[in-house]
Amino acid sequence: MRPVLYHYWRSSSSWRVRWALMLKGVEHDAVAVDLLRAEQGSAEHLRRNPLGLVPVLQLGEVFLAESVAIIEYLEEQVPDPPLLPRDPLQRARVRQLVEIINAGTQPLQNLSVLRRVSDNQQEQRQWAQHFIRRGLSAYEALIASYPGPFSVGSALTAADLFLVPQCYNARRHGLDLTEWPRIAQVEAACLATTAARTTSPEYLNPG
Repeated sequence: MRPVLYHYWRSSSSWRVRWALMLKGVEHDAVAVDLLRAEQGSAEHLRRNPLGLVPVLQLGEVFLAESVAIIEYLEEQVPDPPLLPRDPLQRARVRQLVEIINAGTQPLQNLSVLRRVSDNQQEQRQWAQHFIRRGLSAYEALIASYPGPFSVGSALTAADLFLVPQCYNARRHGLDLTEWPRIAQVEAACLATTAARTTSPEYLNPG
């Protein structure tokens, strides 16, 4: 049975996993879960992930949620091309960058969080901008001394799969990446690759 990815086209967490699946050459089926129609809260989807989030990767009878868990599973099952460096310190650096986005930035600007913060769209945007700016500024400071063109060296890593979708979110919330020139360079290098472009929200929904 082919894996099945339950995702939403504009979800940054979903983009990370789509990108990883393409890089690893894992053939799979994709099923859309429309977050704006609250399909993530359906009984069917809650059986896949009790938190009601995407992405979820179905592996036979098993449903695996959380993008970090999915990507690390794919890394162990399909080691090449690697998304985590072999060197232990470099691997830890990649994981540190992943967590800046995964734990310290992206969840704080999710739609469900923004709706809890305020019903006012301007206040929601200000909240999102604050936490995105904080996260990207920390990321920029950490990679400033790393050699490029990617976040950690000359090869794409998991850190890049988390960073680039967050750049997309930053623009959606009215931020300009010129604030973070090193991040802007990394994003450009990533989007020059076929796997990044063809799994992006713009590619999936060009309208």
